[in-house]
Amino acid sequence: MTQTVRGVISRTKGQPVEVVDIVIPDPGPGEVVVDIQACGVCHTDLTYREGGINDEFPFLLGHEAAGVVETVGAGVTNVEPGDFVVLNWRAVCGRCRACKRGRPHLCFDTFNAEQKMTLTDGTELTPALGIGAFADKTLVHEGQCTKVDPAADPAAAGLLGCGVMAGLGAAINTGAINRDDTVAVIGCGGVGDAAIAGARLVGAKRIIAVDTDNRKLDWAREFGATHTINAKELDPVETIHDLTDGNGADVVIDAVGRPETWKQAFYARDLAGTVVLVGVPTPDMTLEMPLIDFFSRGGSLKSSWYGDCLPERDFPTLISLYLQGRFPLDKFVSERIGLDQIEDAFHKMHAGEVLRSVVVL
Repeated sequence: MTQTVRGVISRTKGQPVEVVDIVIPDPGPGEVVVDIQACGVCHTDLTYREGGINDEFPFLLGHEAAGVVETVGAGVTNVEPGDFVVLNWRAVCGRCRACKRGRPHLCFDTFNAEQKMTLTDGTELTPALGIGAFADKTLVHEGQCTKVDPAADPAAAGLLGCGVMAGLGAAINTGAINRDDTVAVIGCGGVGDAAIAGARLVGAKRIIAVDTDNRKLDWAREFGATHTINAKELDPVETIHDLTDGNGADVVIDAVGRPETWKQAFYARDLAGTVVLVGVPTPDMTLEMPLIDFFSRGGSLKSSWYGDCLPERDFPTLISLYLQGRFPLDKFVSERIGLDQIEDAFHKMHAGEVLRSVVVL
């Protein structure tokens, strides 16, 4: 039987979100209904509301979520009712050319649930990143569920579903930071601080945080930054070179995603260093630089999708490190809110007042 539950939708571009009744169908083959316990408020949800992803309104928002499997459809083998899971938005297919070449983190044919959740009048909803977890329950593909240790706080665990994994993975997976590397992170919101925490986790000897907000630089120190630069007061490129004996950093992570910050990352790295872009640019942004500057430097220029993660590999490991006290996942939770406070959480996020507001159900 279908179920009617509460959910938060964006009905039209730029308008405040609404808490409404939504209909969850019984899970079909390969599908799972998850009872949501917590879901983080991510900037991507705001981007959906503003029409920055596509125009397939109404959207069922929310995607950084953890919960308990309630029911499963035919053929589901990954999880069973009662499992505590973190949801992910890249359920790999195992069959595309990337998967067959041993690069499943670049899968070109990721899975979502085939059935649609709807409003009570039958209007189909578009779930954010194929998840839609600002709701009491949601319907996802079984591959979007990663079983983890149920001892974890759902409010913290769910953040692995997007921002924290994106930042940490940009450092560890994409940037391949090693012990004794010097790292610089430009932009110290949730994603940037996760990159800093990842660099600290693997033993980077110097971690330089760059932002224009001293409050965010204070957060960066809590996650492991050894040096901070306020870009309103100091030139980031010159200062990073000064802090690295004139060489530049081994790895520079741009967690902002603007042409000017990417250029800072490019020129702040060592001659054979690595630049990682994890901040998401908008389609209108362009980059103009002398081609000789690319030719005269070695190293790597990389983009990081979802931290180049494999959820079934990375989520359980990170939850284990969190429960051992070795990874401060709970520090990303700034406040716990209800479904009716999401619009206010968007304002706090835009103003840089929180790392993550987390809806607790």
